[in-house]
Amino acid sequence: MNALLLLLLDSRAPAGAHHHSGGMEAAVMTGLVTDLASAEDFCRARLRTSAKVSAAFAAASCRLFGNERLSVPALLPVLDLEYETRIASEATRSASRQLGKGLTRLIRSVIVEADVATAFSRCAGPAPHQPLVLGTGVALAGGDPELAGRAAALGACAGPASAAVRLLGLDPLAVQAMLARLAPEIDQVAMAAAAMAAMPPASLPADGAPALDLLADYHLTAEVRLFAS
Repeated sequence: MNALLLLLLDSRAPAGAHHHSGGMEAAVMTGLVTDLASAEDFCRARLRTSAKVSAAFAAASCRLFGNERLSVPALLPVLDLEYETRIASEATRSASRQLGKGLTRLIRSVIVEADVATAFSRCAGPAPHQPLVLGTGVALAGGDPELAGRAAALGACAGPASAAVRLLGLDPLAVQAMLARLAPEIDQVAMAAAAMAAMPPASLPADGAPALDLLADYHLTAEVRLFAS
């Protein structure tokens, strides 16, 4: 993996992800997550549902941008719309586009020669959904669809896990060990995503996570929030 890819995938990169908990804050508010064990259950549930979707779309976007024979301006909006239809919660859709916008700004800063504005111009909202931008960034930095899927799957777990440290005061080392236990499943999701990258957008995974959708909408009603989602 080259240094540019490391910069894009670094959790400290200023793409705005640290403002989002991936539903962890709402899960803590409602008592669904109270300790390390329940935090691990939460991350595993994301990995087995919504992360499969985001990883597949990240891989598909990476393949799209990594193959000059494909018509990026025409196909990216189709991917974006298909991903949109797989998110039942308006709060989750909004958060995904916010994250996509932040990541777009990061890509334009570190890969100045990339004309992502033209490629993204036909997508709805302020930016495409985050997994599509992630796949784009990985491709532009020299990565492949499997790496894009792995980055999406890892992010689906690492983001909430990091939020749990702040929300519950968990031992950061114990949380890292928890993520390490999830590594084999993360790899499986990434390999499956890469295998589906060439499929028509409508045929990509549509695994649902109703509880996560409900938590996202509940989060908007909280008077005091540490995270944007």
